[in-house]
Amino acid sequence: MATLKEVAAHAEVSVQTVSNALNAPHRLRADTLQRVTRSIELLNYRPNRNARSLRTSAVELVGYCVPSWPEGQAHLVMDQFLHALCAAAESSGRHILLFTAPPGIDGMRVYDDLHARRLVDGFVLSQTETKDPRHPWLAKRKIPFVSFGRVWGEKSQPGSWVDVDGAAGCAQAVQHLAEAGRTRIGFLGWPKTSGLAEDRRSGWRGACKEAGLQVGGLSVACRSDTIVEGSRGAAKLLDADRPVDAIVALSDVLALGALREINRRGLRAGVDVGLTGFDDSPLASVVEPGLTSLRQPIDEIAAELVKLLSEPSHRATTRLLLPELVIRGSSSPG
Repeated sequence: MATLKEVAAHAEVSVQTVSNALNAPHRLRADTLQRVTRSIELLNYRPNRNARSLRTSAVELVGYCVPSWPEGQAHLVMDQFLHALCAAAESSGRHILLFTAPPGIDGMRVYDDLHARRLVDGFVLSQTETKDPRHPWLAKRKIPFVSFGRVWGEKSQPGSWVDVDGAAGCAQAVQHLAEAGRTRIGFLGWPKTSGLAEDRRSGWRGACKEAGLQVGGLSVACRSDTIVEGSRGAAKLLDADRPVDAIVALSDVLALGALREINRRGLRAGVDVGLTGFDDSPLASVVEPGLTSLRQPIDEIAAELVKLLSEPSHRATTRLLLPELVIRGSSSPG
């Protein structure tokens, strides 16, 4: 592989001129830049990434810990996010290094090893949680990072983040169902220990109250994000003295469980019971009837994360994006 000096000799310029062509091309005349670029291509020169990142503090190789899911199941939306994150990084001249790590503080040795060996310059975090140890650990060491998701329960956010407004999304779902004539709209969520669940539940609750609809006794906390729990939760809402005529589910998985329970009872989703999910996973468009769901702007999320990581700031920067309600047959027979 060619060296910087060999490129300079081939292009008949100084080593500094080659460095400018790589790092500050605006400083060179067009003909000089073209000549140096041609030499770089002919000699197949590749910059020393470690040396450059040490010199410029640039985040060029980004670490991302691939989450693990219960029972080894796939998470279709996070798989889409991973693809979008890699594409966004590559479009900006960066790359993603994937790794796994134990949850909690035990996983920090992996982050430490990756950064100490200069294998990555910064991190994108996901699956953020209350008292997440990664944020203070990285901030204390001044290692660049950005999060997909807020850290719930904190007075101030420990770093920059990009997230989707789940409360606004669930409010959209309620408004859509109410406009279709639904008057008893239930909610399928997770336990109150989940900040994300409480955020989405608050959107359902606020929109119902604004529409003058009852909320008491119409929220079920499912034990896990599974089809079985979605079915169980939907059964509880449908077995009430006054059954619900619509359900807003915190996720597509819970919504699919609710759809199974609706079908088991001989009811028709979209006719007898309106139903919405969240995430607009690939399954939402293939079930019968199609599942109305809130689509997260995955490509925009990934692009914003890479942008924030590329422009480090002394203050935390936040981006709260709106999901899109994709209407299908489960909420509207037409």
